[in-house]
Amino acid sequence: MQNKGIFPFTERHIGPSLQGSRAMLAAVGIPSLETLISQAVPKSIRLERPLDIPEAVNEAEALAELSAKMAQNKTHKSFIGQGYHGTHVPAVIQRNLFENPAWYTAYTPYQSEISQGRLELLFHFQTLVTELTGLPVASASLLDEATAVAEAVGIAYRHHREKRTRVVLAGDVHPQILDVVRTRAEPLGMSVNGGAINAEVAAIIVPWPDTYGVYRDHSTAIQDAKASGALVIAVADPLALTITAPPASLGADIAAGSMQRFGVPVGYGGPHAAYLAVADALTRLIPGRLVGQSVDSKGRPGYRLALQTREQHIRRDKATSNICTAQALLANMAVSFAIWHGPQGLQAIASRVHSQAVRLAAALEAAGIGLAGKRFFDTLTVDVPGRAGEIAATAEKDGRLLRIIDENRLGLTLDETTTEADLQALAALFGAILPDDTDTRLPGERRADGFMTQEVFHQQRSETEMMRFLRRLADKDLALDRAMIPLGSCTMKLNAAAEMLPVSWQSVANVHPFAPADHALGYKALTADLETWLAEITGFDAVSLQPNAGSQGEYAGLLAIRRYHLDRGDAHRDICLIPESAHGTNPASAHMAGMRVVVVACEEAGDIDLDDLKAKAELHGANLAALMITYPSTHGVFEEGVKDICAIIHAHGGQVYFDGANLNALVGLARPGDIGADVCHMNLHKTFCIPHGGGGPGVGPIGVKSHLAPFLPGHVELNTGHAVSAAPFGSASILPITWMYIRMMGANGLKRATEMAILNANYIAGRLENHYPVLFKGRNGRVAHECILDTRVLKESAGVTVEDIAKRLIDYGFHAPTMSWPIPGTLMVEPTESESKREIDRFCDAMIAIAGEAAKVASGAWPKDDNPLVNAPHPADDVLADDWSYPYSRSEASLPAGPSDENPKYWPPVSRIDNVAGDRNLVCSCPPMQAYS
Repeated sequence: MQNKGIFPFTERHIGPSLQGSRAMLAAVGIPSLETLISQAVPKSIRLERPLDIPEAVNEAEALAELSAKMAQNKTHKSFIGQGYHGTHVPAVIQRNLFENPAWYTAYTPYQSEISQGRLELLFHFQTLVTELTGLPVASASLLDEATAVAEAVGIAYRHHREKRTRVVLAGDVHPQILDVVRTRAEPLGMSVNGGAINAEVAAIIVPWPDTYGVYRDHSTAIQDAKASGALVIAVADPLALTITAPPASLGADIAAGSMQRFGVPVGYGGPHAAYLAVADALTRLIPGRLVGQSVDSKGRPGYRLALQTREQHIRRDKATSNICTAQALLANMAVSFAIWHGPQGLQAIASRVHSQAVRLAAALEAAGIGLAGKRFFDTLTVDVPGRAGEIAATAEKDGRLLRIIDENRLGLTLDETTTEADLQALAALFGAILPDDTDTRLPGERRADGFMTQEVFHQQRSETEMMRFLRRLADKDLALDRAMIPLGSCTMKLNAAAEMLPVSWQSVANVHPFAPADHALGYKALTADLETWLAEITGFDAVSLQPNAGSQGEYAGLLAIRRYHLDRGDAHRDICLIPESAHGTNPASAHMAGMRVVVVACEEAGDIDLDDLKAKAELHGANLAALMITYPSTHGVFEEGVKDICAIIHAHGGQVYFDGANLNALVGLARPGDIGADVCHMNLHKTFCIPHGGGGPGVGPIGVKSHLAPFLPGHVELNTGHAVSAAPFGSASILPITWMYIRMMGANGLKRATEMAILNANYIAGRLENHYPVLFKGRNGRVAHECILDTRVLKESAGVTVEDIAKRLIDYGFHAPTMSWPIPGTLMVEPTESESKREIDRFCDAMIAIAGEAAKVASGAWPKDDNPLVNAPHPADDVLADDWSYPYSRSEASLPAGPSDENPKYWPPVSRIDNVAGDRNLVCSCPPMQAYS
């Protein structure tokens, strides 16, 4: 029960005050919030009861309750390894980046001019990866190590124009990697096994080292691959690469791995950034984000997302991947770790870890204990016939966890946190005595120190410099801590501090994903709560929390549908109907799941064309697998016939996949499972408050009806299969954010949030429709939680493009709404429930002022080719320059809304970035210092 006079969390989360919401209702012309909802949301889908979730508690009570749950976890020191390592998170990075809302509340950097800080750091991440791997091009992170290897296999598949269908394992990769790679390969008709390397082989996978820690001689396999035209994929430990030969020197065309041990906690499996690097010839096949260097309108260097024509939002089912969210925040942590330590520091850490492993190996060998292989970095596989369980149990009693490979073998992985006392204890388990020193056991010659020579890896040695470096980068960006980010379909709502606090708790951050079940009882309680609550919120019977991005949730849901049809003997059902307005991840995911995409038309009003849907469902009825539908629609309205749409698909034997991108308009009001959906993914990084992190992390759980429950993702560590993520619970360590949000909001608060999101959107539509037509409206002229503004009217009247408007909003201190999607030349605005009326009015005032500026252009007061709109944005360097030859004043350029103490001026660091120049002259990493000599 809330104390009288103290604001409940709901009122902290929801932006408009009672007075503000009343004023907005009056402006919209309706007496109450319930009246608005009855006008906007079809009665046929309304949930007529409260959600059955616990009553809301305040912040202190929720934190105490969650702390008690997570205290059930045991944070023993882990030597399990298997791709997850102990690491020391530098405090300067934890405080100034990981826990800093300037970093974690930012959006994916599509608007490059206001994203230069995080783009620059991601550029350094790519540079770090190219330096470690010896390959020239690296992406700006992928979701985890297993999916990165699966994406590498996808590159090989596309490289061979989908005609080579075998992947050969040159050695033993981690079991979870193999699980995910096989999950991804099966729908494409690919096999992943050992065997001969021939003309059917798309790629070979070379573990460096393998899951047992051993570096084996793969030279013959690599030569055979080269001879047959197969690509060579190396799976390599980045810390080991600081003192061993880079994969490129071994013949690798692609390298992939996890950057987790570069200062990112294990967190029961995630989130962590994976890396992927490729040879030049494969650049345009690389999946996910790629940061490139270009120039702005004045010739200054600037960063941007490069080669976006590869991506799902443009190429749809022909895209290189369905990846939408990556792991930007964690990639930035990892590269900051490298910047903080520099190459010498990284080599010192790696050398210490290897020296410890070598001493332990020598001790075990002297005691007569057999080891797997002679060459290793940090991991020993120990032969203990029949004693593995007994020895592991003894270690556990002493606070240490070992990897039980089978009853005869144990794995011991050392890391940055391993101490001399740990080594002594491990040796004692086997009756061994540690030597003082011994020779290296690395493969080949030790790597020299001529790498990572770029200045950035040598300049930030003192904490003062590192703190200011991170601050300088953050100051270049516009994130949610500065202003509203009204991105349609992205739901940039508050990420409350109370929700974020638990992520840094030791009981959350330091649990290995493959620890014994009784070491993760806190996580078990947390995930059980979330599965129950999310099932209730969405109307499904079962939930999987494993997918670690919305794109992964889509893929997992479609795989469940595919496996359901296969289980029924309906392998021929492979047609996926997708409306033409769908987000690009939909067709990309369907293609990855082995389905053929058939596009369904939309009416001029934005709704799905029911006649076209019926015709195509009838035409493809015998082979119909699924329909993918977003609701409310991507046009921002509640379609009246959604239940009929679901019924049509079910009548033809198909399943309904419900894209949960717009779930923020439904929670507490309607449930996808009641509407007729069979499966739905939920973006916890949208509706349920996990921050976007500048382009990741995200979490995309799926809910399913009971008949699809047997086909949810499993995991090799749980003795099941078909995993879509490396860890059983995906990005588990950020699930407490969603737990806290639901626990503090309760049923009434969640419903209120949805209602306020709809009110805010309708208020914006009402304020702006006289200046920008609102393209789509539902029943009674209402929109859902977002609206599409037709900015093409300014193009027609004044030659002002949607990009001009987006860039001009920067001068007003705003991130632009979603640009040119789903309708080219428009802006899609989603205010969320978290923005106050004052901030919404500030945005509306800016949009109205921009329309006024366009009118001045149309009247001839400003030239069409020289005005504040086409020249936007205006950085301080330009405004303060001695030469000012524009037909408008400096204040009109930089302070168009006038000075304000409440909203201090945001100065973009660059003017408009030249996208074409960046793609024509692709630069995705900083050259080494030798290149300048």
